[in-house]
Amino acid sequence: MVFTPSGKRGAFAEGTSLLDAARRLGVDLDSVCGGRGICGRCQVDVAEGAFAKHALESREGHAGPWSPVEQRYVDKRGPLPPGRRLGCQTRICGDLVVDVPAESQVHRQIVLKRAEERVIAIDPVVRLHTVEVRQPDMSDPSSDFRRLQEALEGQWGVMGATADAAVVRTLQKALRAGGWTATVALRCDREVVAIYPGFVLAACGVAIDVGSTTIAAYLCDLATGETLASVGAMNPQIRFGEDLMSRVSYAMMNPGGDAELTDAVRRAIDALIGEAAAQAEVAREAIVELTLVGNPIMHHLALGLDPAELGGAPFALAIDGGFEVKARELGLAVAPGAYVYALPCIAGHVGADAAAVTLAEAPHESDELRLIVDVGTNAEIVYGDRRLCLAASSPTGPAFEGAQISCGQRAAPGAIERVRIDRATLEPRFKVIGCDLWSDEPGFAEATALSGVTGVCGSGIIETMAELFLAGVVSADGVLDGTLAARTARVEPVGRTFAYVLNEGPPRLLIYQTDVRAIQLAKAALYAGAKLLIERRGAPPDRITLAGAFGAQIDPVYAMALGMIPDCDLDRVTSAGNAAGTGARIALLNRAARAEIERVARAIEKVETAIEPDFQALFVAAMAIPHKTDAFPNLARRIDLPPAKASDDGGRRRSREARRRTPA
Repeated sequence: MVFTPSGKRGAFAEGTSLLDAARRLGVDLDSVCGGRGICGRCQVDVAEGAFAKHALESREGHAGPWSPVEQRYVDKRGPLPPGRRLGCQTRICGDLVVDVPAESQVHRQIVLKRAEERVIAIDPVVRLHTVEVRQPDMSDPSSDFRRLQEALEGQWGVMGATADAAVVRTLQKALRAGGWTATVALRCDREVVAIYPGFVLAACGVAIDVGSTTIAAYLCDLATGETLASVGAMNPQIRFGEDLMSRVSYAMMNPGGDAELTDAVRRAIDALIGEAAAQAEVAREAIVELTLVGNPIMHHLALGLDPAELGGAPFALAIDGGFEVKARELGLAVAPGAYVYALPCIAGHVGADAAAVTLAEAPHESDELRLIVDVGTNAEIVYGDRRLCLAASSPTGPAFEGAQISCGQRAAPGAIERVRIDRATLEPRFKVIGCDLWSDEPGFAEATALSGVTGVCGSGIIETMAELFLAGVVSADGVLDGTLAARTARVEPVGRTFAYVLNEGPPRLLIYQTDVRAIQLAKAALYAGAKLLIERRGAPPDRITLAGAFGAQIDPVYAMALGMIPDCDLDRVTSAGNAAGTGARIALLNRAARAEIERVARAIEKVETAIEPDFQALFVAAMAIPHKTDAFPNLARRIDLPPAKASDDGGRRRSREARRRTPA
């Protein structure tokens, strides 16, 4: 007989089940119930006809008669597709060609849908095995666990299964509740991490991305790869400091401060796990594996490691490789033996989140030079191709995410997310989250009556700043042009400087000179970090990817116009969404990905911006909008850049000549 698509073939005794034949040949055919006809994972398609390539004739009758077990399965689960059989119940009675469909393959592939699709093979570290365990009797003093080991060995070929005390505590109740049938969650083909009464079909895992500002969790079905729930929340550590260094300082200056930070983030993660489980209607005990990513400080705090050494040179990590710890040690209520796998950190300021982005985007497999920027409070940058990858981080701060901006806020209904400023009148129009209408369109007030206009989120801040520059309201040096106050009420004096009125209200939203400076500092740090890596490689990027949940919302044109990223063909500037979360999911669903990213992370060349002598000069040049010296020919082909306009020291000189130079 022959199995497709693998092409594996062999000869078997009449009456051998297709599942047994597949196992002997090493064919990728799934099964959870161990051949009992319960799970339906071993479905196959029996081919009909002559196959000259294989020199045999396959007939439906060669697969044996329809069995009572198959009929029971159909009665409970519904009909099978034409020609489909359960592999565990189908007996070989002659020559056969049998196709294993994708959904029946153990290492099936799924596509993680985003701007650039990524195909991964499903091969989690934890798999379910249903076993029938011998009942105890007076003549056999063996323990329940020993008989469980025997069942795993005899029915699944698993030798010497182990379990820790927390799992063994659940064993006896599970066996008796299931009538001596149990489903075992086996990790790495050896360690039992959970035991469930009777037959259980699905096990779940959670991928966690611990960001400085937000935490995201993705609950996934480990068998199918499907994301069952995605949840997120603000990182409660913000109350200890908005940026990373302020949190490290808190931990260093306050006895027990690191424990407070750790407790806060662990409680938040556990709450998100509960929220995701409730959303997907999954029991917490069904969660048998977790992965975790974050920048080095978030990574260390989540694992309970003191981040003090990361607060100053040489920024020594406690651990840099992949790290496993029992979930219960982190206070996470999931399956009793479940593990958390933390992806490796790349360097003292380039963490497991950057490793996850690298795993998701795979620049190390690319022939193009790729610049990948994970935009956040601490921007992490990876640059390279299959020959060499470099990595660095830049302390952008929380300005891009709405913090430190007078009218800034998190992305929520009512937040301004898109902005346009008329070049002639300097009048703004905008869109808010939750409404498809622009503010100058009929019906906008009615459509936003419930949410109102509440502030400006990250993407709106970037577009506002870029539009102010493109409209000539802000000079290349980042100074609000006060001479325009004579031309429009949108520019008004505020003390010794000026502000731009984005919304008359309510509420009244103004962009102050301090807001412009905050964005300049953030974008200059980001650009300088990227430029440092580009100069190290000696070649400009062929492609730029904006990663991060916030990065996904940024319009590449405005990011480039503001000078956040270097010049590049704008058709090759794309978004990857939360690539760190995607990488965490890949590591959750594919065990080989863990070894891959640990190897790649060690090979990445680390560039520490804090001690690079050229960084300060690159930073100062990048303060200009879009840049003091770098050309932007690709951007200039897409939009009209304003003519060079000198700063007027806050607009205190309001000459007629200055007004004539203002672009209309």
